[in-house]
Amino acid sequence: MAKSVIKVDGMSCEHCVKAVSGAVGAIAGVSGVSVDLGTGTVTVDHDPDEASVETIKSEIEDQGYDVVE
Repeated sequence: MAKSVIKVDGMSCEHCVKAVSGAVGAIAGVSGVSVDLGTGTVTVDHDPDEASVETIKSEIEDQGYDVVE
């Protein structure tokens, strides 16, 4: 298992938290998602062989948020 912390712009409310948590949590290989609005980060526990960081970032962007590199 790996833990990745991804910086995300555009999240500002509980709806944002639910949208990102639900979308990322539905990816095969993801075992946990934590969204912190205060820091603008998404922390993901995942199996890197099943759920790559790029896949996770793409899913966040598909929800309408900007991943900060």
